Amino acid sequence: MPEAEWAGSGRKPPAAPGHGTLANTLYRRLRDDIAGGRLDPGARLDEQEIADRHGCSRTPVREAFRLLASERLVELRGRQGAVVRSISAQTLIEMFQVMGELEGLCARLAARRSTPAQNAALQAIHARLEAASGDTADAFYDINAEFHEAIYEAAHNAFLAEETRRLRNRVAAYRRRVTHMPTRVEDTLREHAEIMAAILARDPEAAHRAMRAHLTLLGENLLDLIAGLD
Repeated sequence: MPEAEWAGSGRKPPAAPGHGTLANTLYRRLRDDIAGGRLDPGARLDEQEIADRHGCSRTPVREAFRLLASERLVELRGRQGAVVRSISAQTLIEMFQVMGELEGLCARLAARRSTPAQNAALQAIHARLEAASGDTADAFYDINAEFHEAIYEAAHNAFLAEETRRLRNRVAAYRRRVTHMPTRVEDTLREHAEIMAAILARDPEAAHRAMRAHLTLLGENLLDLIAGLD
């Protein structure tokens, strides 16, 4: 039933799957563990162990797995349980190409729509990123993610932001690994500075171009990393 009809009926619309439930809480925690690299691609998720750790039955754990599978973050293998989804090199590069366009569009819209407060926040995050350049790669990556998130918000397009985050979550574990490569921190700071300058200058074309180039280079670095592991 459309939302307007629910409003007219005097009844509440049904909640989103898992919304406000233990299953949704488990889903978010596991999603963050996957994106944060604490659960590697190919890792098996032990249903009973997760249930015991959170003091619950296996039912909400199964529901959390189902939600993760709907986001293509895990693969359900019947009696084998759930496994963190691995992505082939070819698929990864294709995903990074799409990420480049999605994040490029976010940057383009941010250059047109960002508020003074959002511009100031972006500059503050970049300053923190510069200060963290001597810290661990993981600490640097976490602030780096804030920079990108600030641009999604500054685009003022909720649907675009949601779809961009959805894809980013799928490649996050791989994207984090790239941060550990030599010169990647220095390259990221330079590329982010170019993106930020274009946004602050209200230059949508330059912002889109700089962000797309940034993601293209990340994809190329990732392929180099994968090749080095063969």
